[in-house]
Amino acid sequence: MKAYRIYINDNTLYIASSLPEMSDEVEQLSVTGFSFAGFYTSLGTIAGKNYVLLDADPKALFKKIRKSCLIIKAAGGLVASTKGNYLFIFRNKKWDLPKGKVEKGEKMKEAALREVEEECGVKIWTNDEKLCKTYHVYTLGSKIVLKKTNWYSMTVKGEPKLIPQREEGITKANWLNKTELAPILANTYPSIMDVLEAAELLGQRVL
Repeated sequence: MKAYRIYINDNTLYIASSLPEMSDEVEQLSVTGFSFAGFYTSLGTIAGKNYVLLDADPKALFKKIRKSCLIIKAAGGLVASTKGNYLFIFRNKKWDLPKGKVEKGEKMKEAALREVEEECGVKIWTNDEKLCKTYHVYTLGSKIVLKKTNWYSMTVKGEPKLIPQREEGITKANWLNKTELAPILANTYPSIMDVLEAAELLGQRVL
């Protein structure tokens, strides 16, 4: 089933052709007359809820929503060391993965490599396939921003010392193996969970 996930603060909007299988409750919204701006405004301080828009052509509906927003592109990476550990950063009181905005004229994959090297003080050895893409929404002045982030699988030689880029609000950068992810999973963003799932570091999740 082709489905899209858009993260809005702690809420999730699914766009799909059939009702997603999930353990949490989901509220179905009407596609007829749907305004993404109106929906975003109506959320206010609501958090932790799931919504779904069902349509026979979810791709077309997603494109329509995308056209109503200011698009900002970003890219980041999940970096593995030769010891089998993974690079995580701590920023804004949450565990995260290194990422940043794509600069003018820059390709997504190039931006991902640059941001990882800048934010963690490492030299990337290989910049491999795209793991997934994620979408989240926020406001910039009076505009609603839909940020699209491409995530790539990367490796480094050995396991170099990490230098967190403090001017970007990164206070820690750690190497962790897949048995040490409990603190990450307890305090990270839903989009990061998507990346870990795509890298097969998590069990298969329902939508």
